Amino acid sequence: MTLKIANHPCFNDASRHKFGRIHLPIAPKCNIQCNYCNRKFDCMNENRPGVTSKILSPRQAMHYLDQAMILSPNIAVVGIAGPGDPFANPDETMETLRLVRAKYPEMLLCVATNGLDLLPYIDELAELQVSHVTITINAIDPVIGSEIYAWVRHNKKMYRDLDAAKLLIGRQLEALKKLKEAGVTAKVNSIIIPGINDSHVIEVARKVAELGADILNCMPYYSTTETVFENIAEPSPDLVSAIQNATGEYLPQMKHCARCRADAVGIIGEINSEEMMQKLAEAAALPKNPAESRPYIAVSSMEGVLINQHLGEAERFLIYGMNDTGECILVDARTAPPAGGGKERWEALADTLKDCRALLVNGAGGSPTTVMKAKGIEVMVLEGVIEEAVYGVFNGQDLKHLMKSSQIHACGSSCSGTGGGCG
Repeated sequence: MTLKIANHPCFNDASRHKFGRIHLPIAPKCNIQCNYCNRKFDCMNENRPGVTSKILSPRQAMHYLDQAMILSPNIAVVGIAGPGDPFANPDETMETLRLVRAKYPEMLLCVATNGLDLLPYIDELAELQVSHVTITINAIDPVIGSEIYAWVRHNKKMYRDLDAAKLLIGRQLEALKKLKEAGVTAKVNSIIIPGINDSHVIEVARKVAELGADILNCMPYYSTTETVFENIAEPSPDLVSAIQNATGEYLPQMKHCARCRADAVGIIGEINSEEMMQKLAEAAALPKNPAESRPYIAVSSMEGVLINQHLGEAERFLIYGMNDTGECILVDARTAPPAGGGKERWEALADTLKDCRALLVNGAGGSPTTVMKAKGIEVMVLEGVIEEAVYGVFNGQDLKHLMKSSQIHACGSSCSGTGGGCG
């Protein structure tokens, strides 16, 4: 197998008008909170990191990739860039990379990460011939880093202020060094934030060049509403150019970055086509493993009209399907396993609902949610009219308006700081 490294449009300016890329949005959770980041807004016409219209499972992502390759056969790169961090979602990330490598052996693979949890996966990334990894390093001075990052979550522990910045920067630099030892091409993104790190980026460039980085992307900060930095003006083109020229003394520069979405597809700089956005929605509406036959959706409800019952309280589940005209219909009612029994109860429920792609409830604990997910059943905590929710799931619609407020994790200044990432 020969990987054509020069075909990567992000790393090779000469390739960007000929070869396309696709980002598979399979990583919703994030392990850090940046003061410029807010992923809860999604407009098809905006290009910025962390934005996606849908979240896919690894096998849904493969279905979507197959469709994309038919529509855009010039795709040369499959990347994972969020909408959270790939290695805050390591199981989904690594499974997706394995699946792509097995089916498309000549495809270039890349990931974009903050680097916090990258280290344990570098050896396997190299084995899978993931040829390009991007780490966003905005500071190497923890004092400056503490102004950029609100918190960092590592090994189930929260860090803030200087402790957070020291931990993150240390792991970023260690990961960069190990990537180069493993023979992986490494790009560093540094986001230029006026008044915060604009005079510091050259120090970042000097340090990452010492560690072997291959290319530097000095990205202008994107002003985003409902973030700590929302009132900071974006850097002027002259400032960006001056910083690129200064850091160019240390590393080659990527100057054609389009600040791509987490679901970007096609040629860099082009907005996702309506056809590809529809294919993305269709993939998200499939069972987590599209090869399985899961034609139904289960619902917990007290009276059969609203989603208003906690999973643990349900004595029976309503089973909905779709008829030939696209209408939602009630097809069955199934008795819940007896209370008690711990994990075995949820295993029994998963078996009872094995032909269901999703379970819609008004509340659910962590243990049943984990068991259901492992069995290919997505637990969705919603409130509202059953028919609207069921129709929306079957058709891949955005159901944020039906999500209970406690289930929505914003990434802006209103973030609760749980480290749970975006839902």
